[in-house]
Amino acid sequence: MRALVFDNSFPRLAATKILSQITPRAFVSRIAPIQLVDLPDPTLPADDWLTIRTQWCGMCGSDYKQVFLNGSTDNPMTALVTFPQVLGHEVVGIVESVGPGCNERKVGDRVVLNPWLSCVTRGLAPCEWCQKGELAQCLNFTEGHIAAGIHHGNSSDATGGFAQIVPAHESQAIPIPNDISDEHAVLSDPFSVSLHAILREPPPENGTVLIYGCGTLGLSAIATLKALYPSVTVYGVGRYEHQKRLALQFGATDVFEHKPESAVVDAVAKAVGAKAQKPWRGLPMLNGGVDVIYDTVSSPKTLEVGVRVTKARGAIVCLGVEIPKRFEWTPLYFKELRLVGSNAFAIEEYNGERKHSIEWYFQFIREKGIDITPIITHRFSLEDYKTAFMHCFAQGENEAVKILFEYP
Repeated sequence: MRALVFDNSFPRLAATKILSQITPRAFVSRIAPIQLVDLPDPTLPADDWLTIRTQWCGMCGSDYKQVFLNGSTDNPMTALVTFPQVLGHEVVGIVESVGPGCNERKVGDRVVLNPWLSCVTRGLAPCEWCQKGELAQCLNFTEGHIAAGIHHGNSSDATGGFAQIVPAHESQAIPIPNDISDEHAVLSDPFSVSLHAILREPPPENGTVLIYGCGTLGLSAIATLKALYPSVTVYGVGRYEHQKRLALQFGATDVFEHKPESAVVDAVAKAVGAKAQKPWRGLPMLNGGVDVIYDTVSSPKTLEVGVRVTKARGAIVCLGVEIPKRFEWTPLYFKELRLVGSNAFAIEEYNGERKHSIEWYFQFIREKGIDITPIITHRFSLEDYKTAFMHCFAQGENEAVKILFEYP
């Protein structure tokens, strides 16, 4: 099968880093860690696994950050991954083969991948988190009969959707109802990530929230908030004009420029009628502010702004990943703010009912008219992966949001 393989060999990493100072195309060059190769079709690690013939795979922010080497070697998550990897975990496909232990899926089923490599996928009894359906908090990502990895795409044994065939445990292949299109289904993962963040810290009735970052997760969050919490006023902070247009289309009241950071503080102050208090130097702090920030960037700069524009005892939910640096965070203690981490998705409770976030997504499409498919801006073949990643690199120029790999 054809597959995009990421090899973290030191010579490739070093050469790419050096050459990238001259041209960003180094990240997709012949010396880069990411290469399109021919691999043997995957073998099944256990009888209750199956294979999925990939139809679509979305490019996640974690995929292109890895390809563009946007990370640090002291990140504790490096303990939970193995190489070489076939990236990609936002997968829609058709079940192509099933192991003898599969009882619920059959060849020909149209499915979306739940990529988490938790206890059951590893042949282990469920840990305390898996028993509650909180698969992203599994205690056994390095155990069992497959190599370490938190989800498909970062385990050397569980190849991801940047390949023609994906191996998966039967429980990971979630059936797609007949009335749900492939275009809707391939957005199940990013929608679920945003839904999980919102349900970790729901906004108050008639409250005000700020979505920091209007990429895939931010736009999904805006659409979700307007559908589930219609009394809430939603503001956004966007980087590119095409993102701002989509944010307004999805229901944001206004979208603020992302720089300078002082302008974000001023814009929020004006929007909510809060007083800006100017320190000796640095960014003002608001006396008042928004109830909740859903920060899809979670960089030192966005967090520094966030603690200033959130009202006392409000919350900042971090669902982005960036390299840490120093930021002035005194308002976190002074305002008694809650800084909440949000990782992926799980069994979610909404209106007293519990079900998997992907099931909620399908239900909300039907019952609440949620449609985030306008974020799909580009589709490429796997053979054209270099163009796909460079479109991500130049998002503003190419008006890119969600990029898909499409398989014939």
